[in-house]
Amino acid sequence: MKRRLLLGAALGLPFGPARAGAQREEDLSDAVRSVLSAAIAADAPPHPEFAGTAQRMAYLHWLTAMSERLQPRKAERRTRVEFLQTLWYESRRAGLETDLVLGLVQVESNFRKYAVSSAGARGYMQVMPFWARLIGDGDASRLFHMQTNLRFGCVILRHYLEREDGDLFMALGRYNGSRGRPEYPNMVFGARRQWAMPDA
Repeated sequence: MKRRLLLGAALGLPFGPARAGAQREEDLSDAVRSVLSAAIAADAPPHPEFAGTAQRMAYLHWLTAMSERLQPRKAERRTRVEFLQTLWYESRRAGLETDLVLGLVQVESNFRKYAVSSAGARGYMQVMPFWARLIGDGDASRLFHMQTNLRFGCVILRHYLEREDGDLFMALGRYNGSRGRPEYPNMVFGARRQWAMPDA
């Protein structure tokens, strides 16, 4: 733990443990493993495309608002915008709300790219290394890569949502390894509200 804090200090990262729980490795059928592997496979970079001007303007409004909110946690503008663009892309790719994913990242890692929990979960979305073996190429060090981490996290949460028949409370508990207990889902729901866009 001391070594991890020293590494964080050297990288200029804020202190404090990551909040990931003891997410459980589960047996996956070959069909599920194949679907999840395809979902995390390489795809186009996260450059948004829009059907019209209104959609593009809504996205730029979102990006500006979220960048301002995230600035205290990520001071460097280019890094902040790249993170938000990637999170927007990966959350939409997985069919998730961006405010939900932002809330989950806040609770899991407080937006620290190199966060490591006591259970060994890694990165922004605190992905457990066993996922790299189950549905990736087995290289757990890649879970510190921003887009890889966000993609794994979003795909895993989507998988849990489907397993829980759309019940977000239960899916979040499963993501954290605390299925059925309210503490973690309630933290994510609370954080989610901080990232919601006001109604137009």
